[in-house]
Formats: sequence, C-alpha cells, structure tokens
Amino acid sequence: MTAYGAGIDYDVIIVGGGHNGLSAGCYLAADGKRVLVVEALPNIGGMASSSYAIPEAPNHLVHPCALDLLSWRAHTVGDELELERYGFKQKELSPSYVYLHPDGQSLVLWRDYKKTVEEIRRYSPHDADAYLEFMEVVNALLDIVHPMMRVDPAQPNLLTKLGALRALRRHRRLKPDIVALATGSAYQVARERFEHPVTISALTCLTGAAGPVLADGSGLYYSILGFLHRFGIGRSMGGMQMLTNAMLARFKDFKGEVMTSAPVEEIIVRDGRATGVRLKDGRTVTARAVVSTCHPKMTFDMVTPGSIARKLMTRVAMVPSNAHGASPLRVDLALNGEISLPRHQAMRSDGLNLRGPVLLVGTDEAVLENFAAAARGQVPKLPYMWIATPSAADPSQAPAGQDVVYLYPPAMPVSPDGGWDAVRETAVSRTIAHAGDYIDGLERMEIGRRVETSPELAKRLNVLNGCVLHLDVSILRSSVLRPAAGLGGETLPVAGLFFGGAGIHPGGGVTGMPGKIAAGRVKRFLGR
Repeated sequence: MTAYGAGIDYDVIIVGGGHNGLSAGCYLAADGKRVLVVEALPNIGGMASSSYAIPEAPNHLVHPCALDLLSWRAHTVGDELELERYGFKQKELSPSYVYLHPDGQSLVLWRDYKKTVEEIRRYSPHDADAYLEFMEVVNALLDIVHPMMRVDPAQPNLLTKLGALRALRRHRRLKPDIVALATGSAYQVARERFEHPVTISALTCLTGAAGPVLADGSGLYYSILGFLHRFGIGRSMGGMQMLTNAMLARFKDFKGEVMTSAPVEEIIVRDGRATGVRLKDGRTVTARAVVSTCHPKMTFDMVTPGSIARKLMTRVAMVPSNAHGASPLRVDLALNGEISLPRHQAMRSDGLNLRGPVLLVGTDEAVLENFAAAARGQVPKLPYMWIATPSAADPSQAPAGQDVVYLYPPAMPVSPDGGWDAVRETAVSRTIAHAGDYIDGLERMEIGRRVETSPELAKRLNVLNGCVLHLDVSILRSSVLRPAAGLGGETLPVAGLFFGGAGIHPGGGVTGMPGKIAAGRVKRFLGR
C-alpha cells in the first residue's frame, strides 16, 4: 500500500476525464496508486463522449467529437484493461468508407485491400495495379513505425527498435518510396501514382481530414489506409460514451476516484515541484504528481506563474494547432426518417447499401479550394466533408425508422473574416445544403440540430484553435518532439508534472496510449 505523507491527499491527480485521463488513471490505480481524476465538465468522456444533446430530438444520440474506432483497434489498451467485461462492445463497420463523386459514381474502400483493388479496377486498371504497389509501401511504413507507436519514445525500447530496423532491412528495396511517402504531400502521392479522377478524389478526401493535403509530410496521412486494411474500423455500440463509461467502471474497480464539474484554476508548483491543484471554487487538492491531459499550452497556462521558463512557455504556446487556418465544423442532424442516396445507389450494380459507411463527399479540387479558402478566412462555397450515420450501424442511437447524421467538414476557417458570429449561419447552411445534394430529402427530414464551431469546440474541450488532435500532424511533432523539443521526454521542467493527452506521443485519435505512456512515466517518477 502507498504510504501517504501528512497533508498529501493523493499519489496522482489527473486533470481531464477524457479517455486518456481514464487510461492513465487505470494504469496508475492498478499499480496501487491513489488516483483522483478531475474533470471540468459535468460528465466524463471529453472528446470520446456521446449524449442526447438536441432538445427537439431527445432520443437521437449525438457524438460531439470522436465517432470511429480506428486507432483504438491498432493498440492494446482496450484488451489490457479488459473493457468488454465492463460493457464496452464494438462492431466492425463494413464497408468502412465510400467516396461519393458529384456525378453519381462511388468508390468503396473495404477492409480487404484486394476488394478495394477490384473496386478501383472498375475505373482504371492502371490505378488498381498502382494501389497494390502503393499498399506495399504503406504496409512497409507501418511495419517500421507502428511498433514504435506502442511504446514510450523516451525509453530505450531496444527490442522494439531492433524490430523496426529488421523491418527496414526487410523492405530496403522500398526505402526510396517510403521516404517519398513520409516527406511528400498527400496530394503529390495521389497525383503521381494514380490517374483516374475518382481514385484521386477519393484518396484526397480521405487524407484531407488530417490536414492540408499540399503540406510536405502529409503523405503520412495515408497510414489511415494501412490501419483500415489491417485492423478495420469499429463503432462503439451504444455510442462512444460506452467506451469511456467502461473505462470509468474499470478505474473505479481499481479504487480510483473522480470529481466532475471541477475545473482546475491552477496546477500548484512549490519549490520546482507539482504539489496538487487549486480548483476554480477555491478548493485545493494535493498530490505527489499531476498529469494533465489538456492541450500543452493550456496546461502550462494553469501552472503557478513563474514556475516555467519564459522560453518554454513561448515554445509550447507556438506549437502548431490548426496553424494552417482550417478547423472542422461540427453539425449533427436529427432526422425523422432514414437517409438514402438514390442517385449513387442507382449507379452501383452490386446493390450495396450506402447508408452505413462513412461517406466522403467532394473532389480533389474541392479539398484544395476548401483549405485555401479557410486560410483566407473564408467559408468554402461547397464544403468538402465526411458524413456518417451512427444510427445505421447501431439502430439504438435513434428512434425506429429515423437517423442521426454526423456532418464533418474538416476545412472551415479558424478565424473567419468578421468572426464566427457573422458567418455561422452561412457555414452551416452551405454544409447542410451540400450534404443534401447527396442525401435525398436531408433538409426536409431535419427535426433538430447541434452545431459547434472552432471557438466553441476550443472552449468546451480546452484545446487551442479547436484542434481536436491538439497538435497538427507532422513528422517534426512526433516521438520525443511532441509537443516540442525538450517537452516530449520523460520529464517536464516542473518535477512531478506530466503531459498525458493527445499533445504527446503517439498523438491524437482514440487510442488511450498517451495516457498509458504518462502513467508509466509517473510510476517511474514516484518510484525514485
């Protein structure tokens, strides 16, 4: 058992009750540490939550951020915490993604890459063969980097590194292609390897959700294809909240404690060491270590003033978070019917129901124009977007015969001309109208909506510029360089303070890995 000193309330306080905070809490509490998770919002879950958030439609479940389980299936946290024992169930989404071209054609990205190849062959034999070659490169890259994503980069990891070197040697003939993929732009990769506009547009729409596809290094976004074909995409049955509820139950089984509606005003530092937190209501809770799962800038802003050198405060304040000027808009629609896509459905000869998969809407030109418009502070005229219908995979999420639709245009302006109050209605109406060009009767079926703009997302989730990944995806913000040089290793400038959210390795997405890595660092610190 832990021996507590006089006045020490906990071994560890975790700021943030999202899935990474609960992940860190589980691993620490399982080790016998006395752990408190403090969450500013009334409920746990953070970016991995769901609720009935549309007043006009109280039985339509809404996912205000994360929806799909892709990265989660590529990691081990769920199995290690045995979350299925606590009510978490997932269903594989099959097919996973369907690209919808404006002319009515569609292209399915299946988990089985051979089925995807045959789908592409309908448009271009050249592109089908090119996809086979391309996936060889993507899989080689994953063989090298995926094991490193599962470990703390600040540790020696000799066996993991040896395995990566063996994979690199095994794929040495592909080294030039791997380097080109990792350093080039996603759009460059699509244009240099493929020729048909449907193929190019599908891949551009897919990768654009991670950021501007013209940026050097954005070729890494194609790792989503590797994960898709290896692990598939899952959906949490009953909504994403069921995942965090299972993590919460597991945490409580380990005797962990949770405090909700408890925003933190200050991470208290005394004599160069984190000693606890002061809540906005004035209460102080002490601990031997503090883990913050908030954005790194917001974390440093909470630390007792003067405790962190100005240069490091500046360094973390300037980490790129939607620095390209684009941020997603979130629109959830409750419908009094089920969606249908008759124009695209009619052009398929296989009878595949397009209601269930994630739908990618736009063209490669639209993706480029959307990011350019956002950077100029303008709302795109035809918002490129991802569309999902959670109730198609899990009918319990809406009344019988009805749907809830998740609209996600990734490239809306972070700071639009005139401010969001001036353009909000334009952005929302353009998004819904463009989705309605594909979904029959969408606007007519609407009975309620929930909208969240970049500043609203930033305020609710305490993230810079509404960046749900905390930091922009970049090879220069990975491993021990995430979030910045000198701040991604074993320790921070304040002893006993640790980052534990998407701002550290391996980054954003629902994985639980940042929390697990933070827990390991805390255990080593407390064991000194």
